[in-house]
Amino acid sequence: MLTFIAVVYLLSYWFHSLFPLAGLLLFGLAVLFFLDCLVLFRGSERIIAQRLLPEKFSNSDPNELPVIIQNKYGFAVDVDIIDEIPVQFQKRDFIKTLHIPTKESKEYTYNLRPVERGEYTFGFLNLYVSSRIGLVKRRYRFEKDQMVKVYPSFVQMKKYAFLALDNRLSLHGMKKIRRIGHTMEFEQIKEYVLGDDARTINWKATAKRASLMVNQFQDEKSQPIYTIIDASRVMKMPFKDLSLLDYAINSTLAFSNIALKKKDKVGLLTFAENIKNHVPASSKKTQLNTILEVLYNINTKFLDSDFSRLYGQIKRKITHRSLLLLYTNFEHISALERQLVYLKALSRKHVLVVIFFQNTELDELIHSKAKDLPSVYHKTIAQKSDYDKKVMIKTLKKHGIQTILTKPEDLTVNTINKYLEIKAKGLI
Repeated sequence: MLTFIAVVYLLSYWFHSLFPLAGLLLFGLAVLFFLDCLVLFRGSERIIAQRLLPEKFSNSDPNELPVIIQNKYGFAVDVDIIDEIPVQFQKRDFIKTLHIPTKESKEYTYNLRPVERGEYTFGFLNLYVSSRIGLVKRRYRFEKDQMVKVYPSFVQMKKYAFLALDNRLSLHGMKKIRRIGHTMEFEQIKEYVLGDDARTINWKATAKRASLMVNQFQDEKSQPIYTIIDASRVMKMPFKDLSLLDYAINSTLAFSNIALKKKDKVGLLTFAENIKNHVPASSKKTQLNTILEVLYNINTKFLDSDFSRLYGQIKRKITHRSLLLLYTNFEHISALERQLVYLKALSRKHVLVVIFFQNTELDELIHSKAKDLPSVYHKTIAQKSDYDKKVMIKTLKKHGIQTILTKPEDLTVNTINKYLEIKAKGLI
């Protein structure tokens, strides 16, 4: 509108009859401006807004964030929403426009996907309100300095929780594994009924009672299981915006929930240059929350891991035969050879599963076509790295150590599968 008036003023230099029209238009614009100011700024709290921040965010998952806006004006308004999102998201172009009828409320929901654990602070929720005239916008500000904590992926944990039921294991890549032998513990002696396994007949009890008696067994429970997380610099490598450390943390939480539902005891140990955290194995109801709080605070100082300290801690503190799931990463065969002596020592007393990662970016390079000499060099190095990973698996298996080589995104499923396989074989 103002541009049009300026053009009319310019034309009035040659067409003098347009000058009064330009003045009239400018006066009308001023009247509309003051009228717009009057209707928008008269009274207080004509717009009420609330950002419904959840108690916690789930790391690496989309988290819904609703914003509710109530219009108390006597006319419909247009509202521009500009939310001051935490700096960790590096998002500077957030804006959403809503049309809200008079005396009504509207809800707008957007998603945020964090990729780091920690505290996230929101700034102001800014609303810029305009009437149908549209010459003026009134700013409202709400909900300053709201803070939310980003925890390991409890969304992923809930997603896999139903897999604790045997009849659902085939979903999401989970394998149904046949039980081998008697991985059972004795429960009681009872009278034989049609359908009982004849191999469980207790002949001594049968002779005493002069009636066929059988032993009844139940699945072994309360077996100690520890997830061990390497929090050294090798776990800071990023894949799809998330570090290997965070993949391991998310997997640990989901796996611990499954193991607790299976009535096993679950513990946690983290290490780098020294032992960071040690949560003794337990099947208490509060154990999952304890593990969650410890996982939330895990970080790394980019130092090398000390497997000798890890061996010493496990030897002193974990005295019963346990399943140890070690999340780490070896990029070179020499890195594994330096730690192999400690891994072999651990596997003599415990069932040790070493979990390390495929470099999916190298996989893409291996299967790409080399177009020039530098790309030939890069492809050769990638193939050498892939070959080293296969040699690592063979080396560990040669010494009786279970292994998982997995893509980061398949970590949780592969870990649970290995746990179910070990349980079925009665190795612990």
